[in-house]
Amino acid sequence: MGIRTQVLGYPRIGAKRELKKRVEAYWEGKISQPELQHGAAELRRIHWQKQQTAGIDLIPSNDFSFYDHVLDTICLVGAIPERFEPPEGMVDLNTYFAMARGVRPGQKNKNETHAMEMTKWFNTNYHYIVPEFTPDINFTFASDKPIAEFKEAKQLGIQTQPVLLGPVSFLLLGKGTPGFDTLNLLDKILPVYARVLTDLAAAGAEWIQFDEPFLALDLTEAQQEAFSRAYNLLGNVELKLRLMLVAYFDEYRENLPVLLSLPIQGLHLDLVEAGHELDIILETLPADKVLSLGVVNGRNVWKNDYAASLAHIKKARQKLADDRLIISTSCSLMFSPVTLANETQLEAALKDWLTFADEKLVELRDLARLAAREDYAVDPVFQANQQAHQLRQNSTRIHVAAVQQRCAGVTPQMMQRKSEFKKRNKYQQARLRLPKFPTTTIGSFPQTVEIRKTRALYRQGKLNQRQYEKFLETEIKRVIKFQEEIGLDVLVHGECERNDMVEYFGEQLNGFVFTKNGWVQSYGSRCVKPPIIYGDVFRPAPMTIRWARFAQYYTDKPVKGMLTGPVTILQWSFVRDDQPRAETAKQIALAIRDEVLDLEKAFIPIIQIDEPALREGLPLRRSGWKPYLEWAVNTFRLAASGVKDETQIHTHMCYSEFNDIIEAIAAMDADVISIEASRSKMELLSTFKKYTYPNQIGPGVWDIHSPRIPTTREMEKLLEKAATVILPKNLWVNPDCGLKTRAWPEVIQSLKNMIAAAKNVRQKFFEG
Repeated sequence: MGIRTQVLGYPRIGAKRELKKRVEAYWEGKISQPELQHGAAELRRIHWQKQQTAGIDLIPSNDFSFYDHVLDTICLVGAIPERFEPPEGMVDLNTYFAMARGVRPGQKNKNETHAMEMTKWFNTNYHYIVPEFTPDINFTFASDKPIAEFKEAKQLGIQTQPVLLGPVSFLLLGKGTPGFDTLNLLDKILPVYARVLTDLAAAGAEWIQFDEPFLALDLTEAQQEAFSRAYNLLGNVELKLRLMLVAYFDEYRENLPVLLSLPIQGLHLDLVEAGHELDIILETLPADKVLSLGVVNGRNVWKNDYAASLAHIKKARQKLADDRLIISTSCSLMFSPVTLANETQLEAALKDWLTFADEKLVELRDLARLAAREDYAVDPVFQANQQAHQLRQNSTRIHVAAVQQRCAGVTPQMMQRKSEFKKRNKYQQARLRLPKFPTTTIGSFPQTVEIRKTRALYRQGKLNQRQYEKFLETEIKRVIKFQEEIGLDVLVHGECERNDMVEYFGEQLNGFVFTKNGWVQSYGSRCVKPPIIYGDVFRPAPMTIRWARFAQYYTDKPVKGMLTGPVTILQWSFVRDDQPRAETAKQIALAIRDEVLDLEKAFIPIIQIDEPALREGLPLRRSGWKPYLEWAVNTFRLAASGVKDETQIHTHMCYSEFNDIIEAIAAMDADVISIEASRSKMELLSTFKKYTYPNQIGPGVWDIHSPRIPTTREMEKLLEKAATVILPKNLWVNPDCGLKTRAWPEVIQSLKNMIAAAKNVRQKFFEG
């Protein structure tokens, strides 16, 4: 047997977002559930057969999901919160979607209940549904999805490796009642996992992939012991199954001895993020275990360096026989776009530097074949790969001397506001004259079908620039008028000209390239198309001034200039891998700084620089936190600190756990921060009981990732709760995030309720 190949997961969404379109059509009642299921089965068939054709030996199943794999696991173990009225027996699809969105498909009453909380999957831009646990929860086998999809593939003649989110990571991803350790539930949940393994073995499964990403984090002794307890039970189930334990995104470190002692048959190593651990694993791997070498990067789009990968494989082959080695992706390919085949407009030279999911399958096959040759250096495939790398390295398009010189000239003074917040705040109050509990939105308003259609016509050349701009002017005037009529205090222009908060800026910055179909899943049916940063970044011309100035002209109320921050642009792009990320972030920060200063010159009184990805970029290991937070905070300050005291700087953050980096957030020194809080019911307030946030803050009171419309009283309660911890004079009122994905009827009613709530608490705290 030669070296086998393995994929840890394949993109779910389809090459042209087929899954998104079908799921949303089902939500809207345009297709039936059987039609939805048929379309999903067809996608799975395509995905499995692609991998089979590429020669992949260990093909995953159960990596598909209608919404989220953590939500799938919630259903698997029957952890359905009572508010969703758990059904008897198996969880139905409408209950599944209700947990994610707060409403069942076709449900007319959008005020029934609130969706489950959502947050970031480790240091990625993927969002997962957070499990909810109570001490008295009872787990039951409530979804046969892993078994059904394994059988489905088998009927197609494809033997797959079912993927399960491991029990320990699943419990650690969830939230319990205050003071409750979710790992206390481990003994309750393990019988359900044992049942799943029994059913998979009966169906003919051979390998089972257990994803336990927490093994790449700092763990307590109790958490390490939980892994031992779990896999000593699951690994000793009397079944003819081989278990592959998988973690990614960081190193095993002190958790490695625990792993090596477990009765499992395979261990995966993410060589992209933990390459230096290969030596110690090769020295200590027990003789009964195989090693999965994660050499193909599942999270970035750059062509694999065959020379570097083959060096790792060669080192492993010196210690282990080929039947104990597997060549694998570093993590699931769900973080990669599906295929380069649809990128017909991408410049050939740049395209030759890239690989998406389908091309990564070919890389795995190539590496397995080349590894079997002692003379692989003369192989035409190897030589073509190395030539592509050399051409990229020597390209004159990548390096811009002026950008590098400017970065070298950055001084500490450029990252400091002229005055401290208290002094700035007086100037800003005098200029803006806002009421207490001022109301605003985060930036975007609904991207209607008409907006998207008009933008597409313009890009296709069917509308000229003046026609397109006339349409945008009409939209902006309408949005400004609407905000004035309902009584918002600080307005936005609505961002109707923007396709995506990162893509829009990347299109106007040098050093970026864009795809036509390079979609990846962000959450549920929401997909994004990350830009690719291939070279030095700079701003050749103003990017937002035209529309900010236009919007401000049509109102006497302050309009926010809306920008995306440097860390978020970095995190939500595919970033070049030939220089430190901090250096690329500095380049982006200088480009945003230029835009900030131009907005100030255009008399825009408030400038919001969104940084929702600040927490997302945090290294998994705490030892990496300090250096990351230092450069991340400094890049924001570099972008924001050139303005005068009377210009108010806002930032926005959402859908990450910010409690443990609140001091770094304060160090950003934004005058106002808006932050997600409603879906967690103001859980972040516990942080502010311990830490007095020095500036102003708008904890979100409306969960915009659900179509549910919150009531006025519901939002009042959240604001009153916030006001018990944060000084009322420092509180703003806003939704959790932008309104781009919501429909106008929801937006109109929810904003009216929000404004009414603000008026009520304003009266209670300041006018009563």
